[in-house]
Amino acid sequence: MKNLTKRQQEILNLIKNHMLDFGFPPTRADIAKTLGFKSPNAAEQHLRAIEKKGFIKILSGASRGIILNNSDNDEIPVIGLVAAGGPILAQENIEKTIPRSNNLLSNDIDYFLRVKGDSMVEVGIYEEDLIGVSKTRGHKIGNIVVARINDEVTVKTLMVMSEEKVILRPENQNYEDIEVNPQIDELVIEGSCVALLRESI
Repeated sequence: MKNLTKRQQEILNLIKNHMLDFGFPPTRADIAKTLGFKSPNAAEQHLRAIEKKGFIKILSGASRGIILNNSDNDEIPVIGLVAAGGPILAQENIEKTIPRSNNLLSNDIDYFLRVKGDSMVEVGIYEEDLIGVSKTRGHKIGNIVVARINDEVTVKTLMVMSEEKVILRPENQNYEDIEVNPQIDELVIEGSCVALLRESI
């Protein structure tokens, strides 16, 4: 990475501090107001320069679409709706990042996944909750896992896992177990649930 100018470093520090305080990046207008720029366009030009030097990534079409490229890994990405067939951690799936916190067991968390649907309500996981996912924690029977079946990503309890059969159980009596034959269907256990975060609205 190339070195930042003094002004660029001020902007990067502002972004980091804003994320720590609020959980999301500032807008261009926030940056302009805080640092005394005449317009948000001036902030945009500095952000583009910082992006070229590899410190951030700017997402098009979002007023707060700034992602830190952290070498010290102190931000956890929040994954929204995963595009069919694409990798979970693809840039377009990342809604925002959450600062890593010592009281969240967050060293184990590789990413948060936003829950869709009501298939896990009987274990207290509701739509729009964020589950903390560890890619390295072992996938034991009884664990809540993030599984990719063909192109679809789902959160279920792992009940059976063998070469011929995998059973994933929804924790809602209105839904049937999902039985997968790994020799026919493509099945990848993306990680295990190690934390649950409910955002206040």
